Formats: sequence, structure tokens, C-alpha cells
Amino acid sequence: MDGNKDEAHRCIDIAVQSFSEGKIEKAEKFLLKAEKLFPTQRAKELLAKVKSGTTTGAEKTSNSASLNHSASGENADNDGPRKRKNSDSRHAEPEYSKDQLDAVRKVKSCRNYYEILSVSKEATDSEIKKSYKKLALLLHPDKNKAPGASDAFKAVGNAAAVLTDAEKRKQYDLYGINETHSSGHGVRRDTYEYAYARGFQAEVSPEDLFNMFFGGGFAQQNVYMRQQRRRQQHRDDGEHQSNSSALINFLPILLLIGLSMISSFFISDPIYSLTPSHKYAVKRETNRLKVPYYVKNNFHAEYQGSVGRLEESVEEDFIDHLKYSCSRERNYRDSMLAKARSFGDRELFRKAQNINMPSCDNLQNYLNT
Repeated sequence: MDGNKDEAHRCIDIAVQSFSEGKIEKAEKFLLKAEKLFPTQRAKELLAKVKSGTTTGAEKTSNSASLNHSASGENADNDGPRKRKNSDSRHAEPEYSKDQLDAVRKVKSCRNYYEILSVSKEATDSEIKKSYKKLALLLHPDKNKAPGASDAFKAVGNAAAVLTDAEKRKQYDLYGINETHSSGHGVRRDTYEYAYARGFQAEVSPEDLFNMFFGGGFAQQNVYMRQQRRRQQHRDDGEHQSNSSALINFLPILLLIGLSMISSFFISDPIYSLTPSHKYAVKRETNRLKVPYYVKNNFHAEYQGSVGRLEESVEEDFIDHLKYSCSRERNYRDSMLAKARSFGDRELFRKAQNINMPSCDNLQNYLNT
């Protein structure tokens, strides 16, 4: 991380100053710390020179000059055009206070968004916003020059944006609390970074969020418009999917309707009917069995076939109909007789024997004709 790298360079500068003052142990301590924060070739070389240094005046001056030369040379090689510090700058006060540095370190050591903002899981939106305002003013990179202040400021902004969004806060509570992740070097990555990678990033950038809280109306308007466009896009996608699903569901019905309409062009009405209706209002009888049937008013004009064959079809349909009805009447009578026998009911047995079966009687009459 850039914060660790800056802190490592600061430790190296302190080590160089300590060595020039004859504080060998302090110089070695800060070089070891620099190695832990951000390993560099520069720190390794300086550490080797410190371990080989002596406390005599001439050698100390020589080693100090060599150490300073190595430090400045390493800066030029590894960090590009860095400013060369003169002897006076090493004694100058840092550009940040201890409170600012402590605030940055505290945020970077937190395990979750609630710890970053120093609020409980039951905190209200107003409590979260109040805590954010306090930390944002303390950590803003324009005011806080401590190493890692920019990352801490982003973490505070991301935490506030997520925890003040009801849906994102719910998801974060389910998946983002106390998560840790290890990098390839075995160093723990803070929870707020892992949550960011897991999708718990805010829709608002830290700077936009800061402007919203401290008077940046234009940034707030842009954020609101982006959110509105995103919601509208989600609604349009949902409506499109709903319309497509509805059309797919109606396709079978539309297909059946279409087939029935097409078949109506090819299927004509029957020539006769065994029962009268508004369409079949003209009564006729067959010559042989005198079976009544009904035809349309335009029967003579529409039907060009043989009337004799037509009446044979009428009589066959009529007899089939009587057979079917007679079969149902017999089944009903037989079931009543079986019931009477099962219960030993003579009266019911007598009634079952006397059940009328008109279809069977008509069928017998026509067959005997």
C-alpha cells in the first residue's frame, strides 16, 4: 500500500538522522521497521552499513556521509525525481500532527465499517452521518498529510455511504462483518478493502460524498441523477422481461385460436341434426324407420347428394344413440338391483325391477320394425 511505503521512507529518514547523531540502536530499529512496512533494497543496504558502523568520531562522520549518500542515491533510483532533503530539512517538524497520524492508523486497523466510524451496529443514520463528518474533516487529504490519510479518507467515505444505504447495509451485515483476507505476502488486508472487493463499495465517490455533506450541491445533484438513471434502467429491464414472459405464456393460446379460425374455413356444417335448433328448423322423416331429423332451410339447394344414403346415415346415428342411452339405463337399473341385494331391501329391489327404460323400449320397437 502507498501508506506503508510512505511510512517506510519516513522510518529510513529517521534512521539516517539517528545514525548521524550517533544513535546506532535507534537507527537500526527504524530500518528494521521500514523493512517490515515496505521491503526495499535501499533499507537493506542502509541496515548493513548501520550494523557495520562504529562510534568513533572520524568513522562515524564517514559512515554517516556514506549512509546519507546511499539514502539519497536510493531515492533517486527507486522513487524517481524526489526532492533531495538538505541537512536542515531533517530537523524540520513533520507536516502532520500526532493526532492526525493516530487517526489514520486507527482507521486502517479497524475490522469493519462500524469500527471505522466508531458506531454500533444499531446506530441510526444521523449517528453515522455525525461520525462521518467528524472523521472526514480530520482525514481529508487536503488537511491531513499523514501517510495513508488518502486511503483512510476513502475508507471512511465508503463506510458511511454503505451504512446509510438500507439495502447495502443489510447485505454488508450479512457478508461483510469481520471478514479478513490474506495477500500473496501473507499480510492481512483490512476488512474495508475486502468488503470493497466483495461489492460493498458505495455508488458515491469519497469526494462526492464529502461535497454532499459539506456544501457540494452540484456533486449531490450528479450523484442523484446517476442513481435515478440506474434505477430507471433496472425498471426498464424488469418491464422488458415481464413483457417477454407474458408473450411467451400467451403463445399457446394464440396458436389454438389461430388453428380454430383456420379450420373453420375448411370444416362445413353437417347436413342434418337429430335435434331441432334455430339453424336446423325444417323437420323430415326417413322413409324406412320414420326417424325424425332436421335440416336447414336451404337443404334442397345446398345438398346435391342422394337423399336415400343420407337417410341411411340418419337411421344409423339414431340407432347408435338409442343403444348408448339404453346401455346407461340398464347400468343404472343393475346398480340399483345390486344395492337392494346388498342391503336385503325388498322394496328397493322391487322398485329397481320396475324402473322405466324408454330408450331400450324405443330401440326394441325400431329394431322390430
